[in-house]
Amino acid sequence: MAAKTAGTLYRGREGMWSWVFHRITGVAIFFFLLVHILDTALIRLSPEAYNAVIGTYKNPIMGLGETALVAAILFHALNGLRVILIDFWSKGTKYQRAMFWIVMFLWLVLFAGFAIQHLSNVFGL
Repeated sequence: MAAKTAGTLYRGREGMWSWVFHRITGVAIFFFLLVHILDTALIRLSPEAYNAVIGTYKNPIMGLGETALVAAILFHALNGLRVILIDFWSKGTKYQRAMFWIVMFLWLVLFAGFAIQHLSNVFGL
């Protein structure tokens, strides 16, 4: 029987995956914001260039990208609330696993509602 290593509460469990997804979504949102600031700044240089860039965003692939962006923002926000509860609620660590599954359920319900409406607009359904 292998001895349990100290400090491995999250290794391979919900807490670890929550941490990984939180970091990935945070980096993705950062890069989106960077691109968004840069393309919006184009309007000061040339309104024609701005309109050309914005025109390239009006296609189904970008619609899928917007869907992924909302999925990332929604997970990052809900999981951020979970992290706050773990940090500042005395029983947060005890219930961190249950809170992870609550976050996942809320994410699924909210994202499904958005995705159905948004994708039907993107693909003209």
